[in-house]
Amino acid sequence: MLIEEDYITEEGDFVVNIGPQHPATHGVLHLKVWLDGETIKHIEPHIGYIHRSIEKMSESLSYRQFIYVTSRMDYLSAHINNQACALTVEKAMQIEVPQRAKVIRVLMAELNRLTSHMLWWGCTGLDLGAVSPFFFAFREREIINELMEDTCGARLTMNYMVPGGVMADLHPDFQRKVKEVIAQFKVNIHEYDQLLSDNVIFQERVKGVGYLSKEDAISFGCSGPTARGSGISCDIRKLYPYDGYENLKFDEIIEQGGDCWARYKVRIAEMHQSMSIIDQLIDNIPEGDFQAKTKAVLKLPKGEFYQRVETARGELGVFIVSEGGTTPYRIKYRSPNFSNLSALPTMAKGCKIGDLVAIMSTIDLVIPDVDR
Repeated sequence: MLIEEDYITEEGDFVVNIGPQHPATHGVLHLKVWLDGETIKHIEPHIGYIHRSIEKMSESLSYRQFIYVTSRMDYLSAHINNQACALTVEKAMQIEVPQRAKVIRVLMAELNRLTSHMLWWGCTGLDLGAVSPFFFAFREREIINELMEDTCGARLTMNYMVPGGVMADLHPDFQRKVKEVIAQFKVNIHEYDQLLSDNVIFQERVKGVGYLSKEDAISFGCSGPTARGSGISCDIRKLYPYDGYENLKFDEIIEQGGDCWARYKVRIAEMHQSMSIIDQLIDNIPEGDFQAKTKAVLKLPKGEFYQRVETARGELGVFIVSEGGTTPYRIKYRSPNFSNLSALPTMAKGCKIGDLVAIMSTIDLVIPDVDR
């Protein structure tokens, strides 16, 4: 991201400050925008308004405790964030996770991905002036959140992952309720196309807007739907499978357009893929333990350990440096939102100020993940 001195204000430039508290920023983000009329010449994202030093906090917590701090980064992918941390500890300690626990993890991760994409879809419509999608999106999302609450007692920050598996076994009604909500969503998802995808006004707002080339996406380190909308194969579930994803049949959704419309189509198609993964697993949950037997106090061997997962917004990497004690010497989180945000000035340059909302919506920013 550029600093202020890198751009020289020219005569006739109009500088607008958007945020840090603004309904179009999806969080506490400050954008300084240089305009020529309504055309964007330059943008500087100013971040850090809700920085909580999560990485430093993690270094003072045990290998069981630090997992749950990550729920507060990308809170819409809280379960998957926790999964990444648990996988890193398991890799370091060579813990064998029971098959039942792996299946439960993937089911919960894909349900988490669905709820995230549903909220994204509703907010995208709302940002661009369509109020109804926001309410439609919460219809199935609310049922899935209730499933999460039945299973682990929480709706948003689940805190369900533990090194070696999951904290508790599934709720007795879990399978029945999952099948019901997926069946309902398959019937209703055509409304997503009716309300937004096939809406001519919406298409005019997103087609050809916010272009990000494949080369630029790679250069900025973009991942997730933001990168796949620019033609990049980067789904960690396919490239570096974990927790049994290598045994599942699903497609990596890639679009070549590089604009807001391409990123929109990627996420809509990914919801279908998540439902397919859930269908493959929901009637094939193996019997057995939901958690491997581990010591109450965990000590990682001395060394460096890294694990990556595919969250709803892209690649999350967890890097741990251990000195052999009960707490990490150093922890670094490679979050998808920070890299995706860095591409915003390139996407928005030459667009209209009204297009900025559409661009940010299709990046799907969660600011606490940037300000970790």
